[in-house]
Amino acid sequence: MNKQKVVVFLPAYNEEETIGDVIRDIPREFHPDVRVEVLVVNDGSTDDTVKVAEEAGADYIVHMERNSGLGAAVRRGLKESLIKGADIGVMIDADGEYPASQIPELLEPIFTNQSDYTMGSRFKGTIDGMKIHRRLGNYCFTLLQCVLLRTWIYDGQSGMRAFSKQVMEHAEIIHDYNYAQVVTLNIMRKGFRMTEVPIEYRVRTKGRSFIKFKAYMFNVLPAIAKEMKRPVEKVDIEYNVHKISATSFESL
Repeated sequence: MNKQKVVVFLPAYNEEETIGDVIRDIPREFHPDVRVEVLVVNDGSTDDTVKVAEEAGADYIVHMERNSGLGAAVRRGLKESLIKGADIGVMIDADGEYPASQIPELLEPIFTNQSDYTMGSRFKGTIDGMKIHRRLGNYCFTLLQCVLLRTWIYDGQSGMRAFSKQVMEHAEIIHDYNYAQVVTLNIMRKGFRMTEVPIEYRVRTKGRSFIKFKAYMFNVLPAIAKEMKRPVEKVDIEYNVHKISATSFESL
């Protein structure tokens, strides 16, 4: 049997202080039937992000022509993962707040055919140290997604997600600034199954976030409205990933 290929991609903009540790923490050999490769989407960094990523063992680095925004970088990551032949794509932020060591747990629902799209949920896991304004913002935007999708979501802004090949082929991110809400709305409106996996949140200790509350509100809310107005068709879901038993995951 050919090994299933997982491409873990990291959108990165000036993350020289953290990206190396994130890449080194990505499990490469957690299952004998899975091959893991790492792709960095350099979103116009002006520091040593690329050099650090190369030294940490990134397999591929692709460059945006300029700093284009997180939504654009994730869109490029999904596209490049397909080009590299990924059966599953995994996105993880390069800022160190998300536990790369838990990627196998994020993958399990897809490999066992329980889900097509998974999100690492801090609110089902741990959120110790998360600042109150970030919690409140997350609660509000996640509640909005719950209302629009008529389903319960715990952590709609997670920066750690996994996508089956078919989801990567059909997922649309309609704006460049951010992706978190619109991609979930798009994927789930097309009929794909979503699962949230509890993860351990880590407080960012290096670098700084480039998300500003006012800019976030003025960019994300119109994008959500635009996504919900767009007609979408349900996708005939095919299972393209070789099924790997949960027992195999639990034993490794």
